[in-house]
Amino acid sequence: MGKLKKVPIQIYLEPEQDKIIGYLSKTSGKSKAAVIRLCISKYMDSLPPEKDPALGNMKLGASGRKDIAERHDEYLMSFGK
Repeated sequence: MGKLKKVPIQIYLEPEQDKIIGYLSKTSGKSKAAVIRLCISKYMDSLPPEKDPALGNMKLGASGRKDIAERHDEYLMSFGK
């Protein structure tokens, strides 16, 4: 996720989850927060494209036109006319 600003949240873990996160934190040398972020990233990477919220947004601009790549300049110039 890089150097993006992190958003603070509060979560409640099951005791067993806390033990596992603590173990992973100690053995990897990462903070619990870093381990949780990594787990979330791995989960998000495992989602099929149709369940991925970010990829789902790509369909918002679907026009149904098949020639967008070839005629994009023409379409952009006519936008707003």
